[in-house]
Amino acid sequence: MKLGCLFSGGKDSTLALFRALQAGHEVRWLLSLFPEKPGAWMWHWPNAEICLKQAEAMGIEIRAEKTEVGENEELKALEKLVRPVSSEIQGLVTGAIASRYQYERIQAFCQRIGLELYAPLWQQSPELLWQELLDLGFAVIITSVSAEGLGKEWLGRIIDREALEELKGLCRKRSIHLSGEGGEFETLVLDGPIFKKALIIQKAEIEWDERSRTGNYLIKKVSLKPKPPLK
Repeated sequence: MKLGCLFSGGKDSTLALFRALQAGHEVRWLLSLFPEKPGAWMWHWPNAEICLKQAEAMGIEIRAEKTEVGENEELKALEKLVRPVSSEIQGLVTGAIASRYQYERIQAFCQRIGLELYAPLWQQSPELLWQELLDLGFAVIITSVSAEGLGKEWLGRIIDREALEELKGLCRKRSIHLSGEGGEFETLVLDGPIFKKALIIQKAEIEWDERSRTGNYLIKKVSLKPKPPLK
């Protein structure tokens, strides 16, 4: 099936993209929305524009649109993003795991414009999905935190097996969803088996609000490093 992938650059949309490719589907487009400010209902902020570099690193074409924040505004931007290429694809990939709000709105959108919804992660175990990401060699960092217990030290941290165990403990203690799908934290993927080049962060800043105990890891400069061909 020819697909477009709703792509935020985070772990879930990247793993969903990987699963689609592994299943033999042809992903024609990465489709990304860039919120103009924090607080988007369905899309990542910050570092949304890094999707352009990720697309280049994977060798997949990308379409991107800016969106105002708000449910209606974001759905209008989604239609503006997808409709011009809807004749080239048969379905949309989403990385939704547990958010029925997100899943149902994307499903309704697909039905309205005549596309199938491909949601390979839907209602799967967040812990097993994290394990899959690590087993496959994806390099994932935390770029935003907004939940009690997730402090400034998590910003920019790469999630290896030790960090995952620590994150699991915090999530159990603080009743945080391990996927971060409620916005408790956001992620960015720098490398993995579908990347022909790795993203190297050359400059970044931490933005932290001590009063609300929330913060962002703002990437200011990133380069691409070629990877040796697989033997």
